[in-house]
Amino acid sequence: MYEVLDDTAAQVILTIESGDSIRRVAQNLHRPYETVRQAVNRLEEQGTSTMASLLSTERVRDAARELVATSASVSPPTIEEAYVLPQFGDWPFAFTRIDAVYVWTQGGYQVGRDPEDYPLFLAVSEQDVDAWEAFFDSLDLPTAFERQPRDTLTGPLQIVLEPHPSLDIDRVEGYPVIPITETIEYMREHYTQFQSALAMLDRMYEDLDLGVAYREAERAQL
Repeated sequence: MYEVLDDTAAQVILTIESGDSIRRVAQNLHRPYETVRQAVNRLEEQGTSTMASLLSTERVRDAARELVATSASVSPPTIEEAYVLPQFGDWPFAFTRIDAVYVWTQGGYQVGRDPEDYPLFLAVSEQDVDAWEAFFDSLDLPTAFERQPRDTLTGPLQIVLEPHPSLDIDRVEGYPVIPITETIEYMREHYTQFQSALAMLDRMYEDLDLGVAYREAERAQL
């Protein structure tokens, strides 16, 4: 769907600030310099922008949103692309529930998700619900407040909106996500499903001290 506007290119457009170099953008995104440089080159080759015009972020983002909407009407987004799409909305959001786990583990935990039945969970402000519904409708993606049965949908993707009076948003590798404390609370509520992910977080973030031990060999013996 987006040969040019892939995940990295989208993140570049969304995060670049006036005066930023490619190296600075790469550092801000926690991406390899060469990965970011190649994304900028692809944008330039397609006439989307130059580094100078990228600094006109509002105009570029508007153009990118139009490209996203046009592309979605021709070809449904992939799962990877679906994680980028909300970032072209004009309203705050944060990945939540299992998607918060996915983001905080930096893609390390993605177990038990069916690519043919794939809800994306977003925490949004209550006042922005109508706007988000209209945004995803323009991309032909269904929205609901609870996960819908697969047989009621025309495609594998659905957007589950979780309205909140206010949002507390962190960022991991450029992705907005609910705080890690809230993510861990959700994981503990569903401990059987997320025991391995809790152990993964414990290894990734030294200050958590979750006291969770998990090994595949131990699981096999149960």
